[in-house]
Amino acid sequence: MDRAEKKECVAALTDVFKTTSVVVVAHYSGLTVAQMQNLRKQMRAAGASVQVAKNRLVKIALEGSEVASISGLMRGPTLIAYSDDPVAAPKAAVAFAKENDKLVILGGAMGSTVLNPDAVRSLATLPSLDELRAKLLGLIQAPATKLAQLTTAPAAKLARVFAAYADRDAG
Repeated sequence: MDRAEKKECVAALTDVFKTTSVVVVAHYSGLTVAQMQNLRKQMRAAGASVQVAKNRLVKIALEGSEVASISGLMRGPTLIAYSDDPVAAPKAAVAFAKENDKLVILGGAMGSTVLNPDAVRSLATLPSLDELRAKLLGLIQAPATKLAQLTTAPAAKLARVFAAYADRDAG
């Protein structure tokens, strides 16, 4: 990798650290190529990305960013997983780590907050942004449905009472 490629890599990483909301750092030594491809595929499906870069370049890119606190984790064969959704990358990383013991989560950062491995795991248990939106929409729609049922219920009861009187008089 020549100097221009390194500058390009640092610029791309700097952009990643400025725009994403969560970064997870993990060791990946011992993973096969097929397992790494599977990890990338699972991350993409969850709306996250995985990148393996030289630790020195990552540390340079981290300087001055909100997530600069994770530079201490950049030792050995590390990868970074990141996403705009604060739950997507941790959820995919933890799920993959459960299946493959070779992926060891070291920690991460969410904004300026440093995450230890347990914090990453607890973040992974939270519902994703889409799931929260669906729940919120359900909560908003539920009262409207109940209100509609309440407004039609008295009319339906009244109609049944009239029908009962009509049946009694006819019979």
